[in-house]
Order: sequence, then C-alpha cells, then structure tokens
Amino acid sequence: MRAKTSVAYYDGAVVAALAAVAFVGVLLASAVGGASPADKKRLEIERGRYLVEEVARCAECHTPRDASGELDRQAWLQGATIWIQPARDIANWADQAPPLAGLPSLTEEQMERVLEKGVGPEGETLRPPMHTYHLQPADAQAIIAYLKSLPPPRH
Repeated sequence: MRAKTSVAYYDGAVVAALAAVAFVGVLLASAVGGASPADKKRLEIERGRYLVEEVARCAECHTPRDASGELDRQAWLQGATIWIQPARDIANWADQAPPLAGLPSLTEEQMERVLEKGVGPEGETLRPPMHTYHLQPADAQAIIAYLKSLPPPRH
C-alpha cells in the first residue's frame, strides 16, 4: 500500500524548484555581465530571502505568532518568544529569539561570524535552539543583504 503524500508538499516542492530554476538563470545572466549593479544587489537580496525563508526557516523562531499560531507577517523576523521546548532540560536554552529584520542588534561582521563560523558575535557558543551554521561567505552576505532590506522592529 502506498502512503498518501500531501498536495501541499508537492505545491511547496514545485514552488521551490521553480524558484531554484529562476535563480540559476538569473545567476547565469549576471555571470556573463548581463546584470546591472542594482540587479545584482536585488538578486543577492532574493537569494538571501530564499536562504532565510526556505532553507534555514529563520521565521519559525524569530517571528511572533498570532492568536491562531500562524507566523505574524506584520512582525516578520522582528524577534519572538521561543515557542518550542526541549523534551529534556538543555542548559542555556534561549527563551527569546532576537530580532533579525533590519539587523538591529549586530554589525555585519558579527552576523558573518554567526553565519560562517557558527559562534556568537563575540565568539561565544550560540544558545539552543539556534542552529550552528558554517556558511560560505557569499551565502552569509546574501542573508545579511536580505535582513538589512527588511524594516527594523517597531517599538
């Protein structure tokens, strides 16, 4: 007997595949010099958006949820209470995810350290449930470009 697969899964896979194909096409165009500096910056931001939203899924922890438990698009990546808890106690578990939109609390160099070296801005161990990343510099720069393109948190 075959297991049923969700249509939503296929829809998401199709969207991701189409985005990847479009992204590769744009990269090829820019590699041959066909893109202006503004187009290259836009492409870098779009690549960062893809990495943040579709790969790392940063919004799951760094965006507050509304009353129905959905991500609040009005407060996208503006910091949130961590809603997940470990099954067993984990020392140093964070209860708050900092805002990322606008990159308000880190310099670009500090964010590069977090993304490329997998350590906190001052070399400290990242607090769970934050994932440890060891990204390539171009990926880190794309993520930083995207985050800086977002409006900073409202206070």
